[in-house]
Amino acid sequence: MEILKQDSRGRVLVPMERRRELLEEFERSGMSGAQFARLTGIKYATFANWRQKRDKEQALVDGESNAGVSKPGGMRLLEAVVDGGSGEGKAGHGRGLLIELPGGSGMRIESPVQMQMAAELVALIAERMRRGC
Repeated sequence: MEILKQDSRGRVLVPMERRRELLEEFERSGMSGAQFARLTGIKYATFANWRQKRDKEQALVDGESNAGVSKPGGMRLLEAVVDGGSGEGKAGHGRGLLIELPGGSGMRIESPVQMQMAAELVALIAERMRRGC
């Protein structure tokens, strides 16, 4: 049995090697992060922080920047701004969804058909960025 050290606030200090083992076990488990944290007795916020740090470290090793596309199964948050205009957007465009992509390109989506095409285009761009093309 291993006695774990605590910090001045009473939090258990988990050695780095044990963190790696737990994260590897999580990857094999097929569970959600919350389920795995609950099963192992780790606070979910702590477990999520370990995962985030590991992913950032791995991205640096792989030569990726934080601005890159998230890994499969990951999540990346983007800002969405809703313009409460009068129905006419800039340059006479009607309402719709404007997606601005890295590098200055963008697209305006005004119908469900365009939404499907945009989703496919963004997926292709993400795949190319992931492969470094």
